[in-house]
Amino acid sequence: MSGELSGVFHVHIVDDDDRVRRALKRLVSRAGFDARLNSDAETFLGNFDPALPGCAILDMYLPKLNGFDLQQKIAAIAPNCPVVFLTGRGDIGMGVKAMKEGAFDFLTKPVHSQKLLATLAAAEARVEESLAITRDAARYEERLRNLTPREAEVLAAVVEGNFNKQIAHDLGLAEKTVKVHRARVMKKMGLRSIADLVRASITKRIDGP
Repeated sequence: MSGELSGVFHVHIVDDDDRVRRALKRLVSRAGFDARLNSDAETFLGNFDPALPGCAILDMYLPKLNGFDLQQKIAAIAPNCPVVFLTGRGDIGMGVKAMKEGAFDFLTKPVHSQKLLATLAAAEARVEESLAITRDAARYEERLRNLTPREAEVLAAVVEGNFNKQIAHDLGLAEKTVKVHRARVMKKMGLRSIADLVRASITKRIDGP
């Protein structure tokens, strides 16, 4: 999910029972979420925008395409979109399979309203965290492009855990020169400590190549 948070969290409800859809819409709308109703998987896939922050509430038994199949399709196009199953005919084995496939939660009908809302709040928090990581990685990449080739070499060596003396030896520089490059790297990257630099580098690797 690459979209920015707009202050609205979209909850995609996929259930073939109109009464269930309308009841869920009332509940999640009152909680401040944007409820989007779909009676089947095909309708959902046709309307779904993976760039918008949100999650999906799926019934397991849907026309043509069941909940597991739809879960896989969502994972393929929006891997950071949490999937919450809400089904009336679930069992332990089904729940275990759903969670192994990456479901955020597996709930059974009837579900207590506070339980469902707590699950949606947790799903929103996960999406916010994912978007924050993506933004931090993009910021790191942008600042990285402002480094000179030599500064980039020093940065790579520092992230690998090398001390100034070793870096100076490996790059054929005076240790004092390495310290100057290192200070410039920290300033350009907008970071205060080596620990921050390493964390930023790790975040970039986690988010993408």
